[in-house]
Amino acid sequence: MLPTRLCIMRNLPSVLARTLTSGTSASPGLLDMSKVRSKLRDIVGASTNWRDHVQAMQERKALHTLLAKQQEDLPPRRMKDSYLEVILPLGSQPEIREKYLNVHNSVRFGRILEDLDSLGVLICYTHTKQEMQQRSPLSIVTALVDKINLCQKIIHPDCDIKFTGNVSWVGKTSMEVKMHMLQLHDGDYSPVLDATFVMVARDPENKRPAFVNPLIPENPEEEEIFKQGELNKLKRIEFSTASLLKMAPTAEERNIVHDIFLNTLDTRTVSFRSRKLPPNSVWMEDAKLKALQICHPEERNIFNRIFGGFLMRKAFELGWATACSYGGSRPFIVSVDDIMFQKPVEVGSLLLLSGQVCYTEKNYIQIRVHSEVYNANTREHHTTNIFHFTFVSENEVPKVVPKTYGESMLFLDGKRHFTAVMKEI
Repeated sequence: MLPTRLCIMRNLPSVLARTLTSGTSASPGLLDMSKVRSKLRDIVGASTNWRDHVQAMQERKALHTLLAKQQEDLPPRRMKDSYLEVILPLGSQPEIREKYLNVHNSVRFGRILEDLDSLGVLICYTHTKQEMQQRSPLSIVTALVDKINLCQKIIHPDCDIKFTGNVSWVGKTSMEVKMHMLQLHDGDYSPVLDATFVMVARDPENKRPAFVNPLIPENPEEEEIFKQGELNKLKRIEFSTASLLKMAPTAEERNIVHDIFLNTLDTRTVSFRSRKLPPNSVWMEDAKLKALQICHPEERNIFNRIFGGFLMRKAFELGWATACSYGGSRPFIVSVDDIMFQKPVEVGSLLLLSGQVCYTEKNYIQIRVHSEVYNANTREHHTTNIFHFTFVSENEVPKVVPKTYGESMLFLDGKRHFTAVMKEI
């Protein structure tokens, strides 16, 4: 079963926490989630017509003069200045449920990922808004999904959902956004998940970094939140530095790999190549699924590249299918972490997704989804994203066993991510 946890409400400033817990039903003044994407288009002046997108992007070039030469030229903001509440009226507007409904009569988590991505960008535009500017000169995009932790196993399709969030930390050109999702039950909103995204600001043409407004904590509670944002940045740097793509495994990890090797040797032969699968185990090479997606204009973002939320939804759905086929029963998402957006995906790209079971423990399944674009003209592949998902199955699952050195590194990387998630919950 999914561990019972309390979503981290204390990470919100006290004034914001009081706001989201006051009242039991949605206020008529709350922004509707269906309006978030259109509001973002208005902020940057993006066209809704695909044929006009080139002209719309050309018009943004004139906004270069509105960029700040240094961060000190921009007025500081408070956490409550960027605070937003957005309603997803699944209960009060039944006609929108179909888009969010899955075959198990619960909410599609992939759709929630899309909504979180859009909301995170809107929160950052709220933080950087200049009163005298009709359109923002900034191109704000998702750089990283640091973590999403769930504290509810089921998201109900017939109850209103409320999203809240604000900018919690700011660097020179980047912003950390904390978001919370709550669902209405018996007249009260209950926590469902906490999410931390990192957004970056770029120039009007989305080519170079651009400065953003500094953030000023107003009380000790907010100072602690800001300090945590700085620690999160340092942890990401440390995790990246210790990556198995850069550094050798630790002594403990080397012992784990060697133990797996010894446990899979065929004792009937004296050969390093002869391997035997232990009972209740699956070779890693047999625990993967692949998918291909043609990226149509329908899935473009406000800068006419493929919407990051769409990429997350497709990766999650492949990850879920991989966990389902591996475990033999319905898996439930526990955590999403460390999604790095390495390269934008252009409209018209062929998107190749590969889902791999890389670590298992009891009834937990750690999935890694690798995303790359294929250029049919040059026949080149370029990695765009790496996704990490932690699922829990209804039953204990077989152990996944690496055979090659490369698979062993995938196994250790999956174990690292799983261990980090378990510390959080």
